[in-house]
Amino acid sequence: MIPVQATAELDAAAQFQEVRPDHVRRVFGPAFAALDLGTNNCRMLVGTPSGDSFRVLDSFSRIVRLGEGLHSTGALSEAAMERAICALHTCAARLARRQVRQVRAIATEACRRATNGPAFLCRVKQETGFDFGIISSREEAELALESCTPLLPGDGRRALLFDIGGGSTELAWVRLTNGRPDLIGYDSLPIGVVTLAERWGDAGFSPDGFEAMVSDVVERLRPFEKVHCIAREIREGGVRLLGTSGTVTTLAGVALNLDRYRRLAVDGVELCSQDAADALSHLRALGREGLMLHPCVGPERVEFVLPGCAVFAAIARVWPTSHIIVADRGLREGILLRLMRADRLRQDRRREPCRP
Repeated sequence: MIPVQATAELDAAAQFQEVRPDHVRRVFGPAFAALDLGTNNCRMLVGTPSGDSFRVLDSFSRIVRLGEGLHSTGALSEAAMERAICALHTCAARLARRQVRQVRAIATEACRRATNGPAFLCRVKQETGFDFGIISSREEAELALESCTPLLPGDGRRALLFDIGGGSTELAWVRLTNGRPDLIGYDSLPIGVVTLAERWGDAGFSPDGFEAMVSDVVERLRPFEKVHCIAREIREGGVRLLGTSGTVTTLAGVALNLDRYRRLAVDGVELCSQDAADALSHLRALGREGLMLHPCVGPERVEFVLPGCAVFAAIARVWPTSHIIVADRGLREGILLRLMRADRLRQDRRREPCRP
C-alpha cells in the first residue's frame, strides 16, 4: 500500500484549485457552470478561469440512480426521474445565488437509451429551467480526455483512457505528440456499474459471480483490442493507462489507506498495478456490510463498487500495465474548460481593432 504520508505531496500537484463556497469573498473573472446528468449521478461544477485551468467555486454531486430499471424496461421510471429533478432543483437554487455567465447541461447514457429520455428532459426544462442536451458517446470520450490531458505524461507515445460510468464505459485510444493528445479511436460499451449491478444482483458479491462479470466485460473489450492492438503497443512500451471514474478513485483511496476520501490526495496519483489489485481484493473481501462501513464507499455506493471493480479488473486483464494514472475529474471539468476557452476567444475578437 502507498503510505498516507505521501498524500501531502500529491495535494500540491492538483490541477484544479478548489475553494469552499462559503469562504469565497471576491471572485475575479466570470463564472461558468457545468451539469452532468448520468445514469447514476447528478453532478454540477461552477468555476472561474485561473490561468490555463480554473478555480472551483462550487460543486455538487448526488446519487440519483436515474437509470434504475432501465436495463429491463427500456424507460426511465417515475421514481428515478423525481430523484433527478429534486437534485436539479438543488443545483438551480445554488446557481441562483451567484452570477454565472454561461451554463451547459449534458445528459449521457441513461437519456440516450431511454425511450422517454427526450420527454424527461423537456420536463426538466419546464420544472428547473435547465436545457439539457444529450451528448454522443464520442463527445463523452472527448470531454473526459479534455479534462484529463494535463495528467498525461509528455514522454509517452499512446494513452488509453477509460471512464467507468453508471450505464456505459467509455474507451479513448490516444496518440500523444509532444504531450498533445489526438483521439484515434473510441468506443462506448453498454455496461456500467448500474447495469451490471441490476443484471447480477447479489451474485456479484460471490467469487463465481464476480469472475463471471469480469469475463463478460473481457469479451466486450476484445473487439476494441482487435482493431487497435493495444496489448501489443503496451508490450512495446510508451503506453499509459488513465482511469477516471468513482471505481478508480475508490481503489486509489483504499490503496492510499485514506481514513476518508480526499480528492486532492487521489487526483493525479500514479497507482502501481499491484497496489490497485490489492485494493480490489481488499474491497471484495469486505462483503456488503464491510463496504457499507468503509469511508471510501458508504451505503449509497455499496451496490455499485464491485460491478465497477469487475470492469476495472477486465481492463487490467486485457491491457496489463505496471501503473495506472488516477483522475478525479471528467465531463464537468471538460465542459468548463471548453466554455472558458470559447469565451476567451470571443473576448479576444471583441478587443481586436476594426480593420478599415
